[in-house]
Amino acid sequence: MTPRHATFASLGALALWAFLALLSRLTAPVPPLQVTAIGFAIGGALGLAVVLARGQARALAQGPLAWAHGVGGLFGYHALYFTALALAPPVEANLLNYLWPLLIVLLSAPILGLRLGPRRLTGVALGFAGCALLVGGGAGFLDPAALPGFLAALGCALVWALYSVTARRLGRVPTDAVAGFCLATAALASLAHLLFETWVAPGAQQWLALGLLGAGPVGAAFFLWDLGMKRGDPRLLGTLAYAVPVTSTLLLVAAGEGALTWRIGAALALVAGGGWLAATARAS
Repeated sequence: MTPRHATFASLGALALWAFLALLSRLTAPVPPLQVTAIGFAIGGALGLAVVLARGQARALAQGPLAWAHGVGGLFGYHALYFTALALAPPVEANLLNYLWPLLIVLLSAPILGLRLGPRRLTGVALGFAGCALLVGGGAGFLDPAALPGFLAALGCALVWALYSVTARRLGRVPTDAVAGFCLATAALASLAHLLFETWVAPGAQQWLALGLLGAGPVGAAFFLWDLGMKRGDPRLLGTLAYAVPVTSTLLLVAAGEGALTWRIGAALALVAGGGWLAATARAS
């Protein structure tokens, strides 16, 4: 697979993640760790079925470093994200969480030796500005009681950025191994659910949403993202990732969960402009 094709494949992950908020809304009142456990179990099981059908079961036989990287990235991000939402106001937590695309671009230089340049940096800055305008309205970081939540939100952004950028360093680990990482994440999320939450029996609507989550945003998306991080251009993907909160908001509006505002239009313009700058930057 060429770098261009791998980058294009990872755009599918961004498209699937745009549906995460809408599908998560449809799982209510199922608690978040239970949603995570079920979603990753479905995604991992579907991925494992594909891996076995292709005769690639040996892909799951990876060393401790690969398992620590894969499970640490998937479970670590979600555990820190839910901690942030529990300990800090959601607006501030979400804004800090969306530092991960910016960090992916910035870390691509020291870790992977990729050139950034003013055009790429301007592009990702515009993307973050659009995200901040959209999800950061009224954000304030002066409440000392929320500091642990703010730190958890920063932690989840750093964990996902490091997981994504360092995936290329583990390029010999096949993408098929993600099926095992998803199942291990489901097991850890199940344990966390039993410790901190009460089981809520999903209804028909919740099971449909959970199935779609497992097949897409917490399933196929991670396989596609792994391809892009290992073989594509993480600088471009990091910049384009700022389209996720904008597209997610538009989907919620289309589903009757919100209304179009000037913030959405301005954020879309900023993210589109940043993406254009990054896409037309020098490839080297």
